[in-house]
Amino acid sequence: MNEFETLLNSVEDVKVRDVVKGEILTVENGQATVAIVGTGVEGVLTLREITNDKDADINTFVKPGDVLDLLVIKQIVGKEAEGANVYLLSLKRLEARKAWTQLEGKEGEIVTVKVTKDVKGGLSVDYNGVRGFIPASMIDTYFVKDTKKFVGEEIEAKIIEVNASENRFILSRRAVVEAEALELRKEAFAQLQEGDIVEGTVSRVTNFGAFVDLGGIDGLVHVSELSHSRIKRPSDAVKPGDVINVKILKLDPEAGRLSLSLKATQPGPWEQVEEKAPVGSTVEGTVKRLTDFGAFVELYPGVEGLVHVSQISWERVENPKDVLKVGQVVNVKVLDVKPEEERISLSIKALEEAPARPARNNDNDGEKRDRKPRAPRKAAKPSYDLPETQEGFSLADFLGEDFDINDL
Repeated sequence: MNEFETLLNSVEDVKVRDVVKGEILTVENGQATVAIVGTGVEGVLTLREITNDKDADINTFVKPGDVLDLLVIKQIVGKEAEGANVYLLSLKRLEARKAWTQLEGKEGEIVTVKVTKDVKGGLSVDYNGVRGFIPASMIDTYFVKDTKKFVGEEIEAKIIEVNASENRFILSRRAVVEAEALELRKEAFAQLQEGDIVEGTVSRVTNFGAFVDLGGIDGLVHVSELSHSRIKRPSDAVKPGDVINVKILKLDPEAGRLSLSLKATQPGPWEQVEEKAPVGSTVEGTVKRLTDFGAFVELYPGVEGLVHVSQISWERVENPKDVLKVGQVVNVKVLDVKPEEERISLSIKALEEAPARPARNNDNDGEKRDRKPRAPRKAAKPSYDLPETQEGFSLADFLGEDFDINDL
C-alpha cells in the first residue's frame, strides 16, 4: 500500500497534508464547494489551487459530481468557516507532490516542461505542478539575450538535479539542443564529401567569417574565402539569412569542423585576365595600396597589378606616396601577365613621353661645343740612355763578355 492509499483510508480525522477524496458540490464565483468523502465535513477548492493560469475558467477543470483526489493544505477558522470544520483543498499541490515522487532518481532524463516566466538568471518552468528552473547558461548553446520569447512555450529539457526537501529542480535545455545537434551533425557528415558544392543558409556573421547552416551542421567560410576581391568586413559580402552555394574545402567529423568557400563557387577574376588586359594594352585602374617598392592598382574586382616604383615616373621617385594616393584613378600600361601566379606588371611612365636628355656643357658660359676627336697617341721612342751608377761603367761592361780588347 503506497502513501496515497494509506492517507485515503484515514479521513475520519482530517488533518493538514492529508490526501482525501472530494466530491464537487457546487462551482461558482471562481471556486468549488467540496464534500470530503467519509468525513461529513466540507472543503473549498479555488481556481488558484487548480491551475497557475489566473485567467482560466474554473468550469473547464471541475463540475458538480466530479470526485477528485485532493490535498488538505489548511483548516479554515473564524467567521469564514461559520463554526463548521472547513478545509482549503488543492489539486495542483497534490499533483506536484506526485510529480516530486516521480522525479526522484530521474536525473539525466528528458522531460517536457512549460515555461511560465522569465526570471533573473534564467527561466521558470512547470512540470506537472513542480516549479523548475533553467539557468541562462543552460538555455541554449549560445547566450540568449531575449529570454521572454520562451514564455508560454513547451520545451524539452534534461533533468540536472532533483531535491524535493529543498524544492530544488534544475533542468537544461542546452543539453537537449546539443544532443540533437550531435545526431544531426553525424547524419550530415555522413552525406558530405570534400569538394562537394552544397546549398546552405548564413546563420551568423563574425569578424573573421560567416557560419553557414547546411542542415544540422554549421560550417565556417573564412573571410579570405568569401570573395575574390578584398573586403574589409564579412558583413560586406553576406548577411544572416542569405541562401548561398558553398564548396566544402575540409571535413573533420571528429572535431565537428567544416571549412567552406564561397568564392570557389564563383568565376575567378584571373581566368580571362589575358583577354581583358593583354600585354601592351592600356587599362584604367584604382590605386589600392602603396608600399615602399611600388603601388598596387586594381584593374578589375579581385585583380591587382604592381606598378614598381621605377615604373611610376621618368623622374626619380623616392617614395610612391609622394606622387600617388590610395583611391586615385590612373591609366597604366600592361607590361607582363602571369595568370597562374596571379601577377601583373604595370607601368605609368610607359604612357608618358620620355624627356629629352640635356646636352653636356664644356665651358662656363653654357655654350655647346663640339668635341674634337682625339689624336692618336704616338708610340713612345725607345730610350738608349744608359743607367748611371755610383762607380761608373766600362766599355766592356756595355759590350758584354765576348768583347776582347785585342780585337781592336
